Amino acid sequence: MSAANVQKLCETTREKLKSAIDKMETFLNHHALPQLAEGNDEETVHFYQGFLSDLRHLLVFSEMSYEKLGVALRRANFDEDFAQKALYNVYHYGVNNFFYPKNESYSEDGRYAYTGQDAIRFRKKPVRPARDIILEITKVYEELRDDLSYYENDYLTEKRMQNQV
Repeated sequence: MSAANVQKLCETTREKLKSAIDKMETFLNHHALPQLAEGNDEETVHFYQGFLSDLRHLLVFSEMSYEKLGVALRRANFDEDFAQKALYNVYHYGVNNFFYPKNESYSEDGRYAYTGQDAIRFRKKPVRPARDIILEITKVYEELRDDLSYYENDYLTEKRMQNQV
């Protein structure tokens, strides 16, 4: 991939991450565990603890990636290797953490991806704001997954081959 293409991909990825970060920050600043699990049983409280934990982790990974992409774009001489590593980290840490959250409060069901229905399925029926935040940022992370899928395999393979030469 040419340096110009990598630079453009860094710019669009950074914009998309900013959008998701803003939505997650707003949600986390206005919703807390007692509010989400209001008067429910222990299982529901555990569900929301995991949900909020996963969302906070995703926010941190997304913010770190956003900052690294910013560093790559601000450098006087564009460092293609640094930028590609930053893009790989967006995919590896951000996209994967969105679609495979540690606490599994939701998951992607690929059978719904092409039907026009929401592909995200929750382990337990969430309150409306919790459902809405995930569905709002799903589109962003789907676009990032499509844009950065190269970095899942090809980038690592290329780096391994360079080390063997």
